[in-house]
Amino acid sequence: MGISELTDGIGRSIEGLGASVTEALFEPVIRLGVTGLSRAGKTVFITSLVANLLDRGRMPALSGADRIRAAFLQPQPDDTVPRFDYESHLAALTGPNPHWPEGTRAVSELRLSFRVAPTGLLGGLRGLRTVHLDIVDYPGEWLLDLGLMERDFASWSEGVLNRIPARPGGADYLGLLGATDLNARFAEPDAKRLAEAFTAHLHAARAVGFSDCSPGRFLLPGEMAGSPVLTFAPIPPGDYPRGSLGREMARRFEAYKREVVRPFFRDHFARIDRQVVLADVLGAVHAGPAALEDLRQSMAAILQAFRPGTGGFLASLLGARRVDRILFAATKADHLHHSQHARLSALTAALLREAKDRADFAGAKTQALALAALRTTTEELIEHQGQSLEALRGRLADGRSVALYPGALPADPAQLLAPARGGASRWLDADYAIMNFAPAPVTLRPGEGPPHIRLDRAADFLIGDRL
Repeated sequence: MGISELTDGIGRSIEGLGASVTEALFEPVIRLGVTGLSRAGKTVFITSLVANLLDRGRMPALSGADRIRAAFLQPQPDDTVPRFDYESHLAALTGPNPHWPEGTRAVSELRLSFRVAPTGLLGGLRGLRTVHLDIVDYPGEWLLDLGLMERDFASWSEGVLNRIPARPGGADYLGLLGATDLNARFAEPDAKRLAEAFTAHLHAARAVGFSDCSPGRFLLPGEMAGSPVLTFAPIPPGDYPRGSLGREMARRFEAYKREVVRPFFRDHFARIDRQVVLADVLGAVHAGPAALEDLRQSMAAILQAFRPGTGGFLASLLGARRVDRILFAATKADHLHHSQHARLSALTAALLREAKDRADFAGAKTQALALAALRTTTEELIEHQGQSLEALRGRLADGRSVALYPGALPADPAQLLAPARGGASRWLDADYAIMNFAPAPVTLRPGEGPPHIRLDRAADFLIGDRL
């Protein structure tokens, strides 16, 4: 470590210590991380959460809601982090022509502040106190990269090459790799061709429902698109000569960890103390056993990056934060009849059992539930062949209103998880189809946020104790 890096680290520690003391003693701050893989609904979750915390008419399960005297948005404290575009996203969801907003593509942040009435015997002698909720939004694909920190290039490459033959685009990449001389002197066009083919495979795999599509910046490069740090690809392990293409691939992998992954962990992720992990469980079930197993492994890898547990008062003053509450949420619960929600919650808990047990053991509180941050359907009974079926009615992207029977999940999650772990190519007993509904037109009464399912319970678990 160089002198400048050491002094920078000391400076950050001193600044963090001062901020931590201020937060702990005067205006406490809850840093809530929201993550999940593509199509899990992070943007919709944050938008609806903020709207329903500003107007709490639909939040009966939120403890302490009656003590909130005011809630308002403020500039976030991190001047270099883009602001979460709450107003535009809310307009997209609740405007005259409602539509889904653009998904998460980079880190963003929003501060929501509460003026809360004190409690206790001496509550009447004290004034209102301020509690800040800093919501940090970041792509779940970037979290998968944290697992790279403990791997070298050879082990990472071996793992990737073992799993991609059966995935879309994998054969094309392997064909190009086989035709490339990795011992030849390095040439940028060769590295670019390999990186582009590998990136095309990642996009194709994600499109059909696979979750483990890292490195995450290959999918969401932002301003780094085309840079050498994103121009590498997995290759067979070997002892490649100095100056060769194979040796340069390994060097750029290490640069990716050093220049991309480590700063993300240091500047954003390591400061989280409450976390929401969103998962499109229904989408994975619909995609098939391989996608469900891939989601299980990906979520386990994501959760290994957390530092769950309780740090205590002194630890919080010194900046040694730990994630003390983690919510595992299966989104799109409105795509199932309410009678199926308990089964969706049970499947989510079983899917994340290993990671949840690890967090529980470390002292963090965890909860798994099924929710819909924005409810897009209504329930009704339809007659079919002399039977009454529990159906959903919703609006499709083309504006048509349809009513359909969404099917039923098995009562025992093992009926899905066992064949998924066993490598089954398809579900043997049923096809679990889902319909992609568009946001429904909604008229909000004064004091009410957008309609949802169990968002109030999620908010109560995450911040209720601090209100």
